This record gives sequence, structure tokens and C-alpha cells, in this order.
Amino acid sequence: MKYIIFIVIVLITLLIIGLVMRRKHNVVIQRLEKEKLQVQHYPIFEELTKIKTLNMNGETEKLFETWRDQWTEVVDVHVIKMDSMLFDAEDYIDRFNFKKASKIEKELEEYLLNCEKTKNQIITELEELVGSEEKNRIEMEQLKEYYRSARKTLLAHQYSFGQALSSLEKILEDIPVRFEGYDELTREGNYLQAREIVLALNADAERLDYFINEIPSVITEIHTKIPNAISDLRNGQREMEEQSYYLNHLELNESLDRLEMELKQLNEEVINLNVSTVATRIQEINDEIDNYYDLLEKEVIAKNFVDKNCENMYSTLSEVMRVTKEVSEEAEYVQSSYRLSEKEAEIPRIGLKQLELIQKRYEVLSNRVKAEQSAYTSLQQELIEISKEIENIKAQQEELSNRLKSLRIDENKARNQLNSLKRLLQNTDRLLNKANIPGIPEEMEARLEEAEEKIFIVIQSLQEVPLNMNLVNNNLQNANQCVQEVNDRAKEMIENVMLIERIIQYGNRYRAINYTVNQKLLEAEEAFHQFRYMKALEDAVAAVELAEPGSIKRIEELVQEELYSKS
Repeated sequence: MKYIIFIVIVLITLLIIGLVMRRKHNVVIQRLEKEKLQVQHYPIFEELTKIKTLNMNGETEKLFETWRDQWTEVVDVHVIKMDSMLFDAEDYIDRFNFKKASKIEKELEEYLLNCEKTKNQIITELEELVGSEEKNRIEMEQLKEYYRSARKTLLAHQYSFGQALSSLEKILEDIPVRFEGYDELTREGNYLQAREIVLALNADAERLDYFINEIPSVITEIHTKIPNAISDLRNGQREMEEQSYYLNHLELNESLDRLEMELKQLNEEVINLNVSTVATRIQEINDEIDNYYDLLEKEVIAKNFVDKNCENMYSTLSEVMRVTKEVSEEAEYVQSSYRLSEKEAEIPRIGLKQLELIQKRYEVLSNRVKAEQSAYTSLQQELIEISKEIENIKAQQEELSNRLKSLRIDENKARNQLNSLKRLLQNTDRLLNKANIPGIPEEMEARLEEAEEKIFIVIQSLQEVPLNMNLVNNNLQNANQCVQEVNDRAKEMIENVMLIERIIQYGNRYRAINYTVNQKLLEAEEAFHQFRYMKALEDAVAAVELAEPGSIKRIEELVQEELYSKS
């Protein structure tokens, strides 16, 4: 019984699966049937009637027959074949032969795709043909109008086109023949071939328009503007040479001769309608001409500079030479009292040697100016370099002269500063002796002795002959630092002593009630009388903070107020 139930369940399951699969395939068949009907009933022949407005000859007639035959094959052959395949597929589905049904469905998909491609191809080619006719008609009207206008322009401005006129007329002479070829192709229904002629005429019209707009300006440049500029340059060169300018280094005549020869070649290029190449070269030539103008202008500016500064340069050179000699004499005199570094002592001597060389260069430059056989730009550059070198030497000599003058001032300043340091050290010593302290620690005594020694070193360096101010200033700096440190440490020590006394006095109130505080205060007092003030301060602070935390801050404020009132 169990086996029978199992078999029944399996059979029912298979039946359900089969029914589901059949329903699925029926949906696919319905879709394919719908797509087939769309192809079968598409109004392609109505679309083809659009072509009847054109000349049904030649290419148009061939295309029409091709499209008609292609669509007739779709309707009479492929559609019937698809009907048969749909019938077979439905039969296989009814018999649950889904494998063969799927194969036929796939073939139907391919058939429908091919039919759709054929339809789209026919529609596209049809629209292209009809569109070509309309575009051709509109653009040809525009082209005919343009070429009429171009011919009028050439006739009205023949002189502007020079020898290129004949080449342009040849282009226009060929146009009517191409118009006739277009008309003939249109009458024969060859609209696509006619479209190629229209596109070619458009391209030629753009090219002709470029020539008409560009050639007059190019002709003007070649025959008028550039020759005039060359003539102006030659005249300018001649006038400048008459005014003693040396211009051979520019090689202007050779360059201008080359440009004149090139203009003839460029004119031939224009005749052959190589206009874009010529236009580019004309721009380059104009840039070259502008450069020649700039070079001539620089020569004029350079001559003005040389004429203005050459003679003055001799006076400047003589003046700097005189100043340098005076600085040299001053340096020799100063060295009897002050010691100069080897580098500083050599400055006047080196300056005089450099000036001698510069004087020779100036003499050569002056002779070149008188000979009028050198470019003024090169003379200007040489003059500028000489001027910079003279100014540099002058600045060095002035700097050294100021340095020599300041030596006496520096010496006086050093002596005044030494006296100030002496007074500060004496005041520090007096401050320590007058202060109410048990005694001066050995470390402070050593610092005082070191400060006195530093001051003694400064005194010795100031007594040297010749005086070395660099050494004096260095020793003075060391002494100043040492004395300042001693003074600061002395003030700090006195302040600490006063603070220790006030802290111990404040802590006395806790001696009887706190044994630890009493012991620490005893240690502080012992260190205090041994001149160990930092140790005494630490022990006293620790004792009072133990008894009354935060009280040290109040004691410090009281001591500061007391010191402030004394000062």
C-alpha cells in the first residue's frame, strides 16, 4: 500500500510539473505569435510610397525594387515559415515534448530578429534617401548663391588677388559642370551619388571662402607691407651708420636680401593656393622684422647710455681711486693703535690692484668708443660691468673706512662698560657684606673671584698696543655675563636667607607640640649657620609644610613685600 501511495504522489507531482512547464511554453508561444503579427502587419509598403515623390529612375528605382523584394520575402516566405513553426511548437507542447518545443522557440527568435533587422535596414535606407533629396535641394540653393557671390567678389576685386586670380577662376569654372552633374544625377534618381557631389561642393566652398578672405591680406603683406618694412629697415640702418653706429654684427643686409628673395617664393606659393603655409611664414617674417627693429632700437639706447656715462665713468674711477688710497693711508695709521684682521688690512691693497685693472679696461673701452668699430650694445654691457665693479670696490672701502672710524668709539664704549661692570661688582660685594647673613659661602666667594678675574682680563686687553677690539669685545662679553650672574646669585642668596629666618620664626610655634617639626628646624638652623642656605631652606620648608600645609606661600608673599619696601 505504501508503494502505491508513493507512486501516486510521484505521478501527481510529474503531472503538476508538466502542466506548469506547458503553461510557461504557452506564454512564450503567445509572445512570439504577437511579435510575428507585428512584423507581418508592419506598413512597410506604405512607407515605400514616400519614394514615389522622387524620380523613380536609376539608383532610386533599384533601391525601391530591392526593398520591395526584401519585404515580400519576409511576408511570403519567412512569415509562413514562422506560422508552421508555431504550429509545430504548440503540438510539441500539447504532447509535453518541451525539448523540441524549446528548440523551435529558439529558431523563431532568430527568424524574428532577422526580420526586424531587415525592417530597420529598409526604414533607415529609405529615410536616408528621402532626406538626401531634401538636404541636396536646400544646400544646392545655398551653394549656387555662394558661388555667384564669390564670382562677383573676384570680378569686383581682381587686383586684390594678384596672380592668384587665375587659380581661383579655374576653381569657379569647374563649378557649373559639377552643378550639371548634380542635376543629371538627380533627374536619374541617383540621390545618394548626388549627395556626394553636394558634400564635395560644400568642402570646396569652405576652401574657396578661406582663399577669398585670406589671399588679399597675404598679397598685401607680400607686395606692400613687408617690402615697406624692409625698405624702412635699410633706410634706418643707413642713417644710423652715417651717425657712427656699428651694425655689421647684426648682418642686417644679408638677412633682408634673404627675405626679399623669399617673398618671391611665397608669391609663387600663393599662386598655387598654398595659402595657409604662406600665412604662417608671413607671421614669422613679421616677427623677424620686429626683432630687427628692436635690435636697432637697443643700439640707439645703448649709444645714448655710452655717450652719457663713458666720460663720467673716468671721473668716478678717479674718485674711487682717491678714496681707496685715503683708506689705505688711514688703515696704516690706525694699525699703530689698533689691531686689524689680515682680511681687513688687505682690503685697500686689493682694491687698488682691482682699480688698476679696471682703469686699463676703461682705457680699452674708451678707445673702442672713439674707433666707432664696435656695437654700442657690447660697449654698454662692458660699461655696466665696469660700473658695478667700481661700485663694489667703493662700497668695500667705505665700509672699511667706517669700521676704522668706529674703532675709537668702540674703545670708549668698552671702557665705559668696563667701569659699569666694576661698579656692579663692587655693589654686589657691598650688598653681601651689609646683608644680615651669617656668612658668605665658599661657592659665592669663588664666583666673586672669577668675576674679578674676568674684569682684570678686560683691563689687560685694553692695555695692549696695538689694541685688538675683537678680543676686547669678546672678553668684555664674558666679564659682563659673569658679573651679572654673580649679582643675580647674591640677590637670590640674600632673599633666601631672609626667607629662611621668617620660616624658622613661623615654625617655632610648632616645636613644642611636634617632635618631627622640631628636629627638621634644628637641622635647618644647623645648615643655616654652616652657610648651607639652600639645604637650610629645604629643611625649613619641609618642617613648616608638615605642620601647616600651604603656609609657605603666605610667608614668601610677606618676604617679597618686605624686600619691596626696603628697595
